[in-house]
Amino acid sequence: MSRILMIVTGATELRLADGTSHPTGFWAEELATARRELTRAGHSVVIATPDGVTPTPDAVSLDAEQVGSQEKADDLAAYLREISGELEAAVPISSVDASEFDAVVLPGGHGPMTDLAFDPHTGRVLAAADAAGTVIAPFCHGPAALLAAKAEDGTNVFAGRRVTAFTDEEERTGGTGEKTPWWVESALRDAGLEVETAPAWSDHVVVDGNLISGQNPQSSASVAREVIEALGRGTAG
Repeated sequence: MSRILMIVTGATELRLADGTSHPTGFWAEELATARRELTRAGHSVVIATPDGVTPTPDAVSLDAEQVGSQEKADDLAAYLREISGELEAAVPISSVDASEFDAVVLPGGHGPMTDLAFDPHTGRVLAAADAAGTVIAPFCHGPAALLAAKAEDGTNVFAGRRVTAFTDEEERTGGTGEKTPWWVESALRDAGLEVETAPAWSDHVVVDGNLISGQNPQSSASVAREVIEALGRGTAG
């Protein structure tokens, strides 16, 4: 059994380009699917957030129309209630020792654009995990957190690596649109990462050694399966 760190946004709002506040949080399907698949495979999951705050699901991610059916929305809500104790007991990212974990998983929601992308503790954990060859698996908006990982010379630790993320097209057509304060795909490219995208809303995963990334909520289960396979091999690549 492996020990997995799940870094989750603690943000509840995103400041849009026009100055208005957009309610946000983690995306329910992404956190629930990843945790469910990983624990079913026999692994343990520790949830960490900035300052150890209790993470909040984006209300839209529990809307039946958004997730596809009332049954699915009800299932997600029930699962979050089931693990509410773990969410409330989230540990501060600042206290995390990356060497204690076999993988780091980062679900999205727009929240990471507010906190994780700029959090030095998240950056430290990711840099240490990458240096050790630990599996790192961000998906949807989760790859925004990779921007926080800086080398001593100020460059991004993951520069030159292959990755995918919620695309600019998906943000325009199904995210926060033209009010988006910044674009995750573009920001990753600007930081030197090689972003590989598939058609909008398709299940797409990119594996580059120990770095496993997914494009959107539709990729959640596929990312979890890749993590499980990597842990089963006992190697990241």
